[in-house]
Amino acid sequence: MSANADMPPRNPAGLEAAKILLDIKAVNFRPSEPYILTSGWASPVYIDCRWLIAFPAERTRMMELAVETLKRDSDFDATDAVAGGETAGIPYSAWIAQLTDKPMLYVRKKPKGFGRNAQIEGNMPEGSHVLLVEDLATDGASKITFIDALRDAGATVSDAFVVFFYGAFPGALDSLKAAGVTMHYLATWWDILEVAEREQTFPPEAIQGVKDFLADPISWSKAHGGK
Repeated sequence: MSANADMPPRNPAGLEAAKILLDIKAVNFRPSEPYILTSGWASPVYIDCRWLIAFPAERTRMMELAVETLKRDSDFDATDAVAGGETAGIPYSAWIAQLTDKPMLYVRKKPKGFGRNAQIEGNMPEGSHVLLVEDLATDGASKITFIDALRDAGATVSDAFVVFFYGAFPGALDSLKAAGVTMHYLATWWDILEVAEREQTFPPEAIQGVKDFLADPISWSKAHGGK
């Protein structure tokens, strides 16, 4: 597949991660009936990263790739704890913490409203360097709530990790960059498309529909009922 000016940086593990997601059928191509994502974008493709939790061998390999990525691309040795965002990030943060022998936390979307009224669950000493983990990102906006909660509780947050980043919408990570946070990820739709096309996972017309989307995601979204 040729390079594209809007294509985000590719993770060397991206194609392997994409094949795992395709093999377990966590990926859906549906250009004729677009999905409207939580972020408001219309998309011909949908990925359910929660599906991965039911496949032990595949999730183990995916978390090995995650740890390799974090150790290569971030100062992971300086990370004091791994925090999962409620709810989809919790299992991934637990597995990464287990593989690396680091403490695990989780971050609520809002304080629970009783007892300690905690938004951060787990022991987090003041000044801890915390990695935020979620399952996926279309843009970085939804991560800011968790990052702000961690920082308000006294943590330092410079990095976040997701299994899957859409890698389609321009400026998707601007909010994270403005907050001083680097997003790390395994695969994007570019990786999924390359593997799906090579292995003929979906019909040619479905693959072409995804190509059209990636060529101009903003116009495609507006033309199909998205923002």
